[in-house]
Amino acid sequence: GLQGFSWTMLLLFCAIQELGSWAMHTAVEGPGLGEPGDPALLAGGRVKRGWVWNQFFVVEEYTGTEPLYVGKIHSDSDEGDGSIKYTISGEGAGTIFLIDEITGDIHATERLDREQKTFYTLRAQARDRQTDQLLEPESEFIIKVQDINDSEPRFLEGPYIGSVAELSPVGTSVMQVMASDADDPTYGSSARVVYSVLEGEQHFTVDSKTGVIRTAVADLDRETQDRYEVVIRATDMAGQLGGLSGSTTVTIVVTDVNDNPPRFPQKMYQFSIVETAPVGTAIGRVKAEDSDVGENTDMTYQVKDEEGVEMFKVTTDSNTQEAVITVQKPLDYESKKVHTVVVEALNKFVDPRFVDLGTFRDQTIVRVSVLDVDEPPEFRPPSNLMEVQEDAHVGSVVGVVTALDPDTANHPVRYAIDRSTDAERIFDIDAKTGAIVTGKVLDRETAGWHNITVLAMEADNHSQVSRASLRIRILDVNDNPPELATPYEAAVCEDAKPGQLIQTISVVDRDEPQSGHRFYFTLAPEATNNHHFSLLDIQDNTAAVHTQRVGFNRQEQDVYLLPILVVDSGPPALSSTGTLTIRVCGCDSSGAIQSCNSTAYVVSATLSPGALIALLVCVLILVVLVLLILTLKRHHKSHLTSEDDEDMRDNVIKYNDEGGGEQDTEAYDMSALRSLYDFSEIKAGDGGGGPGEGGPGRNPASELHALPQWVQSPDLDFSVFRDYICRKVEQADEDLSVPPYDSFQTYAFEGSDSPVPSLSSINTWSSGSEQDFSYLGGWGPRFRQLAALYAGRRGEEDSEES
Repeated sequence: GLQGFSWTMLLLFCAIQELGSWAMHTAVEGPGLGEPGDPALLAGGRVKRGWVWNQFFVVEEYTGTEPLYVGKIHSDSDEGDGSIKYTISGEGAGTIFLIDEITGDIHATERLDREQKTFYTLRAQARDRQTDQLLEPESEFIIKVQDINDSEPRFLEGPYIGSVAELSPVGTSVMQVMASDADDPTYGSSARVVYSVLEGEQHFTVDSKTGVIRTAVADLDRETQDRYEVVIRATDMAGQLGGLSGSTTVTIVVTDVNDNPPRFPQKMYQFSIVETAPVGTAIGRVKAEDSDVGENTDMTYQVKDEEGVEMFKVTTDSNTQEAVITVQKPLDYESKKVHTVVVEALNKFVDPRFVDLGTFRDQTIVRVSVLDVDEPPEFRPPSNLMEVQEDAHVGSVVGVVTALDPDTANHPVRYAIDRSTDAERIFDIDAKTGAIVTGKVLDRETAGWHNITVLAMEADNHSQVSRASLRIRILDVNDNPPELATPYEAAVCEDAKPGQLIQTISVVDRDEPQSGHRFYFTLAPEATNNHHFSLLDIQDNTAAVHTQRVGFNRQEQDVYLLPILVVDSGPPALSSTGTLTIRVCGCDSSGAIQSCNSTAYVVSATLSPGALIALLVCVLILVVLVLLILTLKRHHKSHLTSEDDEDMRDNVIKYNDEGGGEQDTEAYDMSALRSLYDFSEIKAGDGGGGPGEGGPGRNPASELHALPQWVQSPDLDFSVFRDYICRKVEQADEDLSVPPYDSFQTYAFEGSDSPVPSLSSINTWSSGSEQDFSYLGGWGPRFRQLAALYAGRRGEEDSEES
């Protein structure tokens, strides 16, 4: 069949090839075959013959054992004597294509594939075999590979997956497939492809030319079959006999539409819950099934009956699409033991195209059984306010609370007060009757309201406890007399005239009568003989005090005490007496008070006990601070004295050791000796000056006396030292670069060539027995120890002599 057809076509192509080769052997003469100046043109103008051939063709996929003849190249100058050598070069020359050098025949030695290469470009040469010179110009020719139907159509974009909505009408486009054929589309029908359905033609069709797949039926149901495998075949040669074909599998997914209503698997569900379940407790879940998928299964649930709407609530769990039934009002087993609820489910998204398929909702019945539990007592009625007079006796009944056991057993109830809310035990309660009585004397002015918690529990089960908050209001009775608002004090001028207003008085009362306060003012009975002042009730709970005489004399009496009686409206009417202090003061012409005899008294009287205590505390703190400062100073002074004594003792020992004379400067430390002289402690009366006095303009004589002094003999002359020091001071004044204390550093040392003898007060000008050391006592505290030592030695010598 197919193989015989292929050989037939091959023979046909070979015959055509031979005809073409025969045509190439025909010589063509005439102008135009050569170009001017071409070597092919002879000198006489005769046109030389050139190449003779047409385009060459070779059939692909040749399977013969002998090389396939392609064609012949020939020059019209070839006389057939073998003097011309033919050669070729270019694509495949010498490998794929071989040429006979004598005849010019070209053969193909390999199997060619047009789908890999459609033509080959080569160049032909004709040379003289003896001289190897070109007889013809090099010419280019093409060998074209002729196509045969050797490639089947292929679906290169597979695998194919398409989708179509269920219940789509016939002819709905699903998708398009396309196959490609590697054969030459310009030659024959080898590349013309047609499509057909091999499997799945019951539900789908394919357009033979375009490859568009369409639905063949209108009742595709996703719930029955959600995908189809369709095999599409592509055939070349336009589907004719002998054409090659290829196939592919197309997966078609049927997508969902909302064509199925929700359905409850059961027509009745039963749940149970205890009667003490709080509001919001979930009772159970029910779910309506929907064959659709995705958002087409989204549902909403609702309660349809009135009783269910009042007692229960239905919500939708968005994750599971379940109806969650919860308690909306408190349940009571004693009132109703079973509740029936109608729950309806409906699709959230309804497709109007499928409304005629039926209603997209469903209903079910949910029976809720209420379980009995042992409940704590309930207070009835739930009143939380009681009132009692503040003068009620201990044990008086304030009110009665009542609680009942709601259970069918109706257990007896016992009562108690939560003592955390009545720690002072102001109230008590009868455990059996619930009567609340006073436990202590009440006082509205101390506490006008009391908030207590009453407990009610079953007599045989105290764990079943109920609590009720109770507010007790203390009603006021008139048990507090009115009092003056403050201890009033007034002042009156000596030259006051009759009827002059001195003071306006107001009253305070701790009671709070329902009709409001009403106070009455009058002078106390002991003030009936008063002729100095009068009291006027203004009728607005205040009173005014006026003068009743002309002028007052504070020399005769500077203070008047006016007792005032204040009475409230009751009942019963209570009264109190307050005293108004009136002082007689001196005033100027305008009536301004200038002075009163009892100013100090007034000031002292106005000081409160707290102010007096604060004043005493401040004075005490000041005294303690003064004592502490004095103690610290004394301790510091004694500490300095002990240090001075120790330093003086040590330095005296060093001072008494002269060493090797004035030339020996290494026997002791001169800086320690110089540190003994503290010029700041030498008083001016001793002939010294402080360090602060030493400057460029200081007195040389005062500096000389600033050194420790001793008793001088009248015949001693210190002019040498005075002149020396003055010179040094003048030098320091003239030399601004030298500090003032340089002069001290200079004259403090004698030097090696000084003719002046030692300045030591010991053994100076006389023997030790002739010296009088009494002057050391005037040198200050630093030389006190030295004076004691030498004064003692002097006394011993005197005793020995005596």
